[in-house]
Amino acid sequence: MATVGNGQYTYEVIEDFIKLPQGWTFGTVAGVAVDSQGRIYICQQQQDPPILVFDRDGNYLSSWGTGTVVEPHSIYISPDDIIYLSDRGSHTVSKLTLDGSPLLELGNRGQPSDTGCTEDAGIVLRAAGPFNRPTQMFPAPSGDLYVSDGYRNSRVHRFSGDGGFISSWGAPGKTVPGDFHVPHSVWVDGEGRVYVCDRENNRIQIFSLTGEFITQWDELNLPGDIYMDANDTIYVYEGGAGETGGTRISVLNKVGNVLARWDSPPGHQIWVDSLGDIYLTVPYRKKLTKYVKVSR
Repeated sequence: MATVGNGQYTYEVIEDFIKLPQGWTFGTVAGVAVDSQGRIYICQQQQDPPILVFDRDGNYLSSWGTGTVVEPHSIYISPDDIIYLSDRGSHTVSKLTLDGSPLLELGNRGQPSDTGCTEDAGIVLRAAGPFNRPTQMFPAPSGDLYVSDGYRNSRVHRFSGDGGFISSWGAPGKTVPGDFHVPHSVWVDGEGRVYVCDRENNRIQIFSLTGEFITQWDELNLPGDIYMDANDTIYVYEGGAGETGGTRISVLNKVGNVLARWDSPPGHQIWVDSLGDIYLTVPYRKKLTKYVKVSR
């Protein structure tokens, strides 16, 4: 079994531990999250059912979302077991129970905002309101909801916990702080800082809760997703890293210094469970890779 990482961030790699029901195959595996009981939720695209649930050992438990979830992009499960799902196919984001029952939906279903952009990761002619192919929703400790609106927009939107629109920030661009080209993931920490993976600009930008720019980490390559654990250790999936353009996982401290780093398959969303194990969706290989922590 292959081993990656170093020191306290050393992991054994497990490539094929998910057990689908007989005759089933994965579609494009986009999102992953783990609930408080260790159950694994996987989003798949171009395949029904769109949301599949497995136990910690990879055994199939259940599925849901057919007919309501069009093209899931990412999933987040809060400590109180509420699901926050971005559905770029319907131009909506949703708050759901663990069995997929709706609690809140934001966006105009089937109606993208007018940004002038007609292809994913293309040139956004004008920043617009919610949403045009949104990428992630995250609940802040305050209860407010933050949404990165990224594939055909260039904004971060803020809502109240009951879905009331508060504000937006961001504009199309490549270098100026607050400009975005595919804001692909968003995270809000306990100190009130908003982290945005500005993927095509090779940086993570950090803002206040109201959108004021604080700083950025720009020694990254196509940062696609970010996860912060209870110890404020940060895990980033980078979609094009190093001289050969390979893909990798980077473990960072709170100021962006690298603690560990290793090559990975070409992934999409990253998650770290309560035991410190890492999950990475690998879309075009239609699988989930698991990294089991060696020392706990």
